[in-house]
Amino acid sequence: MTRGQRNNNPLNIRRSTNRWVGRREIVTDKEFEEFTTMAYGYRAAWKLMETYRLKLREEERSYTLENIIRRWAPPEDGNDTTAYLHTVIRQLDYKVGGRQPLPSPACREGHKLFARILAAMTCVECGIRPDKVDKQSIEKGWKLAFGEKV
Repeated sequence: MTRGQRNNNPLNIRRSTNRWVGRREIVTDKEFEEFTTMAYGYRAAWKLMETYRLKLREEERSYTLENIIRRWAPPEDGNDTTAYLHTVIRQLDYKVGGRQPLPSPACREGHKLFARILAAMTCVECGIRPDKVDKQSIEKGWKLAFGEKV
């Protein structure tokens, strides 16, 4: 089991001062958040994707897959950001290369696309195969993030 799976944090969200809904009361990992369920880990990821959209708009930058990945896994933190982006693009079977503007993950239009993006990012973050991604928890996480009943 990977660290992201043990922590119910499939996108390896770093610890911060944010008091995430669904965060474990007792945490032992000094670097990464820990959630009570995988659905709450995905809820946090969905919320961050929407936050990135708003921040990129404030910076007058496009909300593209490339800009999301560059923010999520910046090269200055020692990440191979280009390889990360290409892996996600390959799994999504994107033809355009990650530079087209994306819809909000909170809307119905963005929901389906971002479910696939989060699944691909989980593969990179946890080093697991696409068929091992917990897609039900991705869906539950979206409902928890954006107000629909689970």
